[in-house]
Amino acid sequence: MKKAIPSLLLLLVSHLSFSQGNWTGNTSPTYPELIDHLKKIDKAHKELSMYEMGPSDYGLPIYLFVINGAKDSIRTFQKAKTGTTILINNAIHPGEPDGINACLIWLDQWIAQGKPLATKDGKKLPVIAFIPAYNVGGMMNRSSTSRANQNGPEEYGFRGNARNFDLNRDFIKMDSKNAFTFARIFHALDPDVFIDNHVSNGADYQYTLTYIASMKERMSPQMSELTYGKCIPFLEKNVKQQGWDLFPYVELKGETPAQGIHAFNDLPRYAMGYASLFHSISFTVETHMLKPFPQRVQATLAFMEGIIAFTKEHAIEIETKRMEAKKWAQNLAHYAYNYQLSDHADSIVFKGYEHSFPVHPITGLKELTYDRSKPYERNIPWYRTYVATDSVRVPKYYVVGGQEQHVIDRLKANQVVFQTVTSEQLDTLRIFAVKSYKSPSNPYEGHFKLSKIEVGESQQVVQLKPGDILIPSQQDAALFIHASLQSCAEDSYLSWNFFDSYLQQKEYFSNYVFKDQIADILSKDKALNDEYQLRKATDEKFRNSEWDQLYFIYSHSPYFEQTFMRLPVYQK
Repeated sequence: MKKAIPSLLLLLVSHLSFSQGNWTGNTSPTYPELIDHLKKIDKAHKELSMYEMGPSDYGLPIYLFVINGAKDSIRTFQKAKTGTTILINNAIHPGEPDGINACLIWLDQWIAQGKPLATKDGKKLPVIAFIPAYNVGGMMNRSSTSRANQNGPEEYGFRGNARNFDLNRDFIKMDSKNAFTFARIFHALDPDVFIDNHVSNGADYQYTLTYIASMKERMSPQMSELTYGKCIPFLEKNVKQQGWDLFPYVELKGETPAQGIHAFNDLPRYAMGYASLFHSISFTVETHMLKPFPQRVQATLAFMEGIIAFTKEHAIEIETKRMEAKKWAQNLAHYAYNYQLSDHADSIVFKGYEHSFPVHPITGLKELTYDRSKPYERNIPWYRTYVATDSVRVPKYYVVGGQEQHVIDRLKANQVVFQTVTSEQLDTLRIFAVKSYKSPSNPYEGHFKLSKIEVGESQQVVQLKPGDILIPSQQDAALFIHASLQSCAEDSYLSWNFFDSYLQQKEYFSNYVFKDQIADILSKDKALNDEYQLRKATDEKFRNSEWDQLYFIYSHSPYFEQTFMRLPVYQK
């Protein structure tokens, strides 16, 4: 269906040579140029395929380009799911297009080498899939000024998407069409390795290439050992052989690297945090903003070459460890969350620049300045250990009310297995009511995200209705389920305001009517009366407020609505 036409071979070779020159310079293609170029390559090579995977908020589709697939889409995705697969995501922040050019260069080089599907020693090429540009709306919003601190390229896209979401905060809440399309791509491939390409902000230092690996404490023991014990050392050696130092992402503990750096907490809102919920080896590549764009592209390409080489070498082990990780997650007795950075610091050799704080001639204030004429290599503190501050017992299954269709849609998109209740039935379940929370004064990514959530728990007989769903914990999506449905978890659906309607009281009382009922209520509830009298005697504000007194009695009486603050997610 996609055989190359012989008469076009010379034209194709000329086109590839010209295009590779473009990819190594200080320019990056526009979205139409990128997609048009890849469509032409798709038509010319049977080993390459490009698929339209779903909509973006902008209205244009999101594509997936697959190398070493099969002859049609069904067999290609079957091969990806059953074999070893790498997924690379580009331009989630289109102002950071290094990955776009790196993938195009790799593709051109692979074609020029004769499209080898195995190494000389028989190591097979994995299925390699890349999203050419995930943030379509940001790609179309093009300028040369939105990244004030970045050294090239000449033009690039914008961080926000068509609805001004930062898509690298959207992977669990899924406010965008892009996120639903990404879930379709991700679960169609079930990638063993996931790479998200970025450009850093922050301090100045000598490195061009840095990386973020998934938090080891949140990973299964199998994937933690594979990532930190084997993959990262392999990558460090491999990219060094290509002429690059590979260093952990410079996330500052204080104002400068001298005060130390710390590991990044890759919550499920982020692309790599999301991928690690499904036990993919996950990395974010962060090239340094102040290095020239062509140099950053080559460093990104080196990381890509390294991860392909590792995947070839360890394909069987990767597949085995992922299967073990899925079993580990299915059999968790407790789910840990709310990870905090430990005060324990290791030491790491860092190649930086001396800094100082001279007075700026315009502001008249001290400014942080790095002096590139004074490079140094010295040990700095490295905080790389997180500790879970909370954990909960994993239930046998969760129940979500059928009215919560926006939640159910997201569970479906992420291949969560559940059973739908077809008739009314009673079940004894653990129910949860919110006791307190904090809400910010300003929105964050379209939400007034809740924090410091505290819930109370009780066991009650609940009447389930048709449409409610039962979600067993023992399934491949176990970590995604816990992360989204455990109310106090960092990125739970409760925290992202999915259940705010349950946090508003719907019925009240009229003082002049209800105060005639309080004597009867107190006479029938001695414990309530004792608590009321004690509070009135010890709390002056309470004693002088009719509303406070009446509401206290009302909230502890049979008249108070039992569903206030009660969440539509239960556990067995």
